[in-house]
Amino acid sequence: MADDRYDPAVPPETVEGVIAEDRAHLFYSWAAQRTIRPMPVAGASGSYFWDYQGNRYLDFASQFVHVNIGHQHPRVVEAIQRQAARLCTVSPAFANDQRARAARLIAERAPGDLDRVLFTNGGTDAVEHAVRMARLVTGRPKVLAAYRSYHGGSHLALHLSGDSRRWAVDTGAAAAVHFFGPYLYRSAFHAETPEQETTRALAHLEQVVTLEGASTIAAVVLEPVVGTNGVLVPPPSYLAGVRELCDRFGILFVADEIMAGFGRTGRWFAVQHWDVVPDLITFAKGVNSGYVPLGGVIMGSRVAGVFADQPYPGGLTYSGHPLACAAAVAAITAMDEEKTIENAARLGAEVIGPGLRELADRHPVVGDVRGLGVFWALELVRDRETREMLPPAGPSGGPPGPMEELASACQERGLWPLLHTNRVHVLPPCTASEREVREGLRILDEALSVADRHYRH
Repeated sequence: MADDRYDPAVPPETVEGVIAEDRAHLFYSWAAQRTIRPMPVAGASGSYFWDYQGNRYLDFASQFVHVNIGHQHPRVVEAIQRQAARLCTVSPAFANDQRARAARLIAERAPGDLDRVLFTNGGTDAVEHAVRMARLVTGRPKVLAAYRSYHGGSHLALHLSGDSRRWAVDTGAAAAVHFFGPYLYRSAFHAETPEQETTRALAHLEQVVTLEGASTIAAVVLEPVVGTNGVLVPPPSYLAGVRELCDRFGILFVADEIMAGFGRTGRWFAVQHWDVVPDLITFAKGVNSGYVPLGGVIMGSRVAGVFADQPYPGGLTYSGHPLACAAAVAAITAMDEEKTIENAARLGAEVIGPGLRELADRHPVVGDVRGLGVFWALELVRDRETREMLPPAGPSGGPPGPMEELASACQERGLWPLLHTNRVHVLPPCTASEREVREGLRILDEALSVADRHYRH
């Protein structure tokens, strides 16, 4: 496991030079280009990264929720270096030892009979291929996805995504249909218990299937634990109910594990918490902690068998890239041998969950706490009775809003959280130590006092 030592002396470039080149030539995603001021990062190790002035931050975001094995894990770095010296790239038409080994290691950890892997470059194209497969297998055009979801940045994946990032590109032409998933804290079904939420959410989904026409629906695509849109852990029996509904209507169940997979929830795959076997799993991020871009689709014979004697119409030049697969082999092996999955589960059950609930007891602004493993969120409110959301941003051109103040309070104290709308997401690496997590919770405790000032007593 990588340690947290660093040497801020004499960076390879000056911070001024990095900023000048960045602002002159880089185009950033999801951003108005004139408004952003990205922090230049000089290095990282373990659970920390730091800037060119030597300011160090405890990474409670795991970057984009993908550095599951921590920064600069020596076994993964060494595997990439060793592979680069031997074979940097090879066409996906050839067999390759690292590609084959990575596929085997992933298949061995997948649930049920899912034992075959198509590698992609990342999560978005994994979703693209999973949907293509589902449409080809069923001969149906439509795909159902939840409103509170995010499935990627391509045309199709954005249409499937339910959140507001879809709006700017949504032409209604991707045959994507949205429904409400379970979210007990803000139930769309007026539910008061997890059991009610399960029953009513499944009844709603079945009604959508019926009204859209089951014979037109190829797949239901779900994040087993919703990520960016709230870290929404499904109530008991919900995913099993989705599985049953899909089976009843001949629909494929696609589990989007791009954010939740590879240890983030304390299991290799989040669906394993509920003993559910989907037809397809999409993955990326945590498979090798993003050291080299890699994603993929895991399938069983129901899907792979369709293409046993007819070509699958799809592929990518960099599918199963040797450097990426070597990183995956090293990461999965290290996670096994170093008990990383078990560490994530223990941190969630014994440190993060109890610690966040203690914060909720002390800070009235915390309306809800939810999560698994190292995948948690605090939902912040102005009023616990009405559940009015804490405003995510201040007025345009005015002073910062409550969430912006909270972010600054965390960063000033050396903590880098992931904030989204009215939520603080707590997402340390799966390799984080108990000491590091407790330090992060201590800083978050101090920072929440800033947000408490906006609570309506």
